[in-house]
Amino acid sequence: MWYRLRIPLILCFVMGLLAFVHEFIPHPIAASFRQEVTTSFRIMGGFAMFIGAYSLLHMHVTRIRRKQSGWGYSVFVFLGAAAMIASGVVEEIVGAMRTTPAPPDAFSLFQWLYDYVQVPCGATIFSILAFFMASAAFRTFRARNVGAAMLLVAAIIVMFGRVPVSEWVGGWVGKPGLFPGLADVLMEYPNMAAKRGILMGISLGMISQSLRVLLGIERSYLGGRD
Repeated sequence: MWYRLRIPLILCFVMGLLAFVHEFIPHPIAASFRQEVTTSFRIMGGFAMFIGAYSLLHMHVTRIRRKQSGWGYSVFVFLGAAAMIASGVVEEIVGAMRTTPAPPDAFSLFQWLYDYVQVPCGATIFSILAFFMASAAFRTFRARNVGAAMLLVAAIIVMFGRVPVSEWVGGWVGKPGLFPGLADVLMEYPNMAAKRGILMGISLGMISQSLRVLLGIERSYLGGRD
């Protein structure tokens, strides 16, 4: 049906145009519109959270049912989710039944699971990523040409300037802040210039993509190609 295509495109154009224009209108109506739209986004985000949770659970259930590679980790997903949900619900029920406020140092199973299970697991994952970063840096920082050699030298100066031993080495030549200063110069000027150029490119890409969506040129969010 034509309305299945036209109505979403019209809604997208109108809401996108209003969201852009109201930023330049210093009027209480514009502020009220912003508040209403923000509330609507939160409501839609809540529904999206349930859809994401269903998708996650469906994927792990399928992996367990078919005994795919790594299906044992999917079992821990359900065990961890059940433990956190059960502990949170029980603590809320117990807290609602209390006649006096709980002491600040009262034991909380939900907080204990977060502090001593989830946080250490997250720290472990990030510590493992350090080895992958070191491996990628070793492959990247090979002086195959002039550009790669400059990148290698800059990386060595920055990394060496961030450790305390650089001040000790710089003290041999009478300038303890030599290497930290060089690292700061590299980070504040060449690195910042490249970073701002990348951010400007990203911003222009976001603007062009937003215009494509508003004008109906990009329609992939409708679930089809036409």
